[in-house]
Amino acid sequence: MYYLTAALSFPPVSQTNSSGILALGGDLSTERLQLAYANGIFPWFEDGEPITWWSPNPRMVLFLDELIVSKSMRNILNRNIFKVTFNQNFREVISNCQNIKRDGQNGTWITNDMIEAYCKLNELGIAKSVEVWQDEVLVGGLYGVDLGHVFCGESMFSTVSNASKVAFITLVKQLKTANYKLLDCQVYNPHLESLGCREIDRNEFISILNVSKK
Repeated sequence: MYYLTAALSFPPVSQTNSSGILALGGDLSTERLQLAYANGIFPWFEDGEPITWWSPNPRMVLFLDELIVSKSMRNILNRNIFKVTFNQNFREVISNCQNIKRDGQNGTWITNDMIEAYCKLNELGIAKSVEVWQDEVLVGGLYGVDLGHVFCGESMFSTVSNASKVAFITLVKQLKTANYKLLDCQVYNPHLESLGCREIDRNEFISILNVSKK
C-alpha cells in the first residue's frame, strides 16, 4: 500500500489494489484534491480512518446520450413540481448528503473535514451543486467536482420521492448542452444503472479525462 507524504503527488493509478484503493494519507488541500480528480482519483473514507484514495476499475460513468428517463419521471418533470437551481447553496447540499440516513449504511463517509475541503473548492468554482426545491424548501440535490469536460459526481440526497432523480436528470441535460464528455459516478450501484450509467474500463475513463474540453 502506498502512503502519501507532504509531496503533492500520487502514484500511477495502475498501482491500485483489487479493491480500487491507490493510496493512504496525505491531506484534503485544494491543490491535492484538484490533482486527484484530474487523474481519476478521489477520496473515500469514514471518520477516524486515514484518508483513502481510490481509482476503481471498472469505473461507473454516464455517457450523456445514454441517460434513461422513465415515463413517470418525464411526467414529474413536465408537471414542474420542483424548482431546480445550480450552485446556490452548496454547503446545505453537502451537509444534507452527510446527514441523510441511507439503508444499509451505519455512518457517513462525508466527514466535517471533507465538507470544509469541498466548500473551499466550491468557492473557487471547482466543486458545484444542484439544488431541488419544493415550496421554497430544499428537498434534494447533488454535488460534485467540475473538470470542465467531465463532471465527477460525489453524492446526492432526497427528502421527498424523486427529488434526487430530478437533480441528476437536470444536471445531465445541462452537461449535454455544454458538450461535456460524461458524468463520472465512480462505483456501481443499481440505482445509477437504472438511469443509464454503466461500467467502463479505467483506462478508457482516464483517456477521456486527458482530452481537453473542446
